[in-house]
Amino acid sequence: QVQLVESGGGLVQPGGSLRLSCAASGSIFSIGFMGWYRQAPGNQRALVARISSFGNTYYLDSVKGRFTISRDNPKNTVYLQMDSLKADDTAVYYCNSVPTRYPWGQGTQVTVSS
Repeated sequence: QVQLVESGGGLVQPGGSLRLSCAASGSIFSIGFMGWYRQAPGNQRALVARISSFGNTYYLDSVKGRFTISRDNPKNTVYLQMDSLKADDTAVYYCNSVPTRYPWGQGTQVTVSS
């Protein structure tokens, strides 16, 4: 069973940047699509970005041009570079396959506030 551990969150001012990492305990290449999800208080968890094994990407409209998803298959790690952060990006961020097949990790809190 693949386990996922997210890290890299924190408190950042509007306009700032963060880079999230997701370390998987098994091979992510064989998983196929990997994604970053987020859940803000009172909202459902939603897919923010997705990347295929070969690097094809998808982004939620509200993060296009600001977020970049990438993956390092040999290191079994998925990244989310977040630039020009806004208050609306405040949420707990999780990674998982797309569609989700593995237990959720603890997530990493991202708070955008001045």
